[in-house]
Amino acid sequence: MTHRTWIGALALLAAAGAALAVSTPDAATPPAAPAAAAPAKPLSMDTLTLSDGRVISGPILKQTADTVWVDMGFTVMAVPRNQIKSILLADRGAEPEAAADGKSLFRVAARLAESNPKELARQLGESVITVNTPGGLGSGFIIHPDGYAVTNAHVIQGETRIKATIFLQGEREIRRKTIDDVEIIAVNDHLDLALIRLKSPDGQPFKTVPVHGADQLEAGQEVFAIGSPLGLERTLSQGVVATTNRNFEGLTFIQTTAPINPGNSGGPLFNLKGEVIGVTNMKIPLGEGMGFAIPARYLRDFINNRDAFAYDKENPNSGYTYHEAPPRQDFGKPDLLNDATGG
Repeated sequence: MTHRTWIGALALLAAAGAALAVSTPDAATPPAAPAAAAPAKPLSMDTLTLSDGRVISGPILKQTADTVWVDMGFTVMAVPRNQIKSILLADRGAEPEAAADGKSLFRVAARLAESNPKELARQLGESVITVNTPGGLGSGFIIHPDGYAVTNAHVIQGETRIKATIFLQGEREIRRKTIDDVEIIAVNDHLDLALIRLKSPDGQPFKTVPVHGADQLEAGQEVFAIGSPLGLERTLSQGVVATTNRNFEGLTFIQTTAPINPGNSGGPLFNLKGEVIGVTNMKIPLGEGMGFAIPARYLRDFINNRDAFAYDKENPNSGYTYHEAPPRQDFGKPDLLNDATGG
């Protein structure tokens, strides 16, 4: 092999190594001396640890229940999932792409790889909340580390005593945390969207979900919803996009086969990249597999123009102040329950 050929081969290997690193344990290599503890750095690449101990590093392009596809730089490797011991994803969402106008509260993430609902639910679960009011409950999701969250307007309509529950993912368990200090920021009754803000009790930032920044949806595309249908918290339902533009009262909605029930209202509808493509808000009574979500384009417009829909507690159309009930005046039994009257 000529000197020039060797140089070309080394250059090719260096380029491949930038996109892929495969390592195998070497028993002959003595362990390195322990170094001083340093702050953990965000992962720059996705890392797959195989059952035999080998490690593959590279951007994950797609995941299914059976296979994970990894970008090798010059080719794509299909790795059977039953050969994978663990997966560590790069912190590609830590530095999100900013919205075009620079003032949006939401983030639009770039270059997200497809995954599967099981793993995405674990990653995104802390950002999905249950919204509780004296009149009922719904769902929501956090879009900003300062606690800004989205839900349906009808979930909080006429209510001022609002609580939110978040679910913190631990190593072996999930912890519930209830936040009593929830402020209404903006309400758009026409779109059925509301912006609320949760106050962090310990001052720590909240985990967030990215909002879909494009309108490229297709019928048949796999989606899933997370929410609290009928009060059953952290429920995941899966389906596909039935149609991208179902018309109701002058607005278009995403129709999905993912089961949507009361309590899902205000929760996120995700694609397989973990982006919010819609806000679930209704279903057709007695209809099976006919749920609907407000498209992300309406959500982006509402958030960007939130000042126009700022909540006014003095406006009876946007909330009530609850007073104590008057004391009871009559302590006798109703006739219907009084056996002496033959009721």
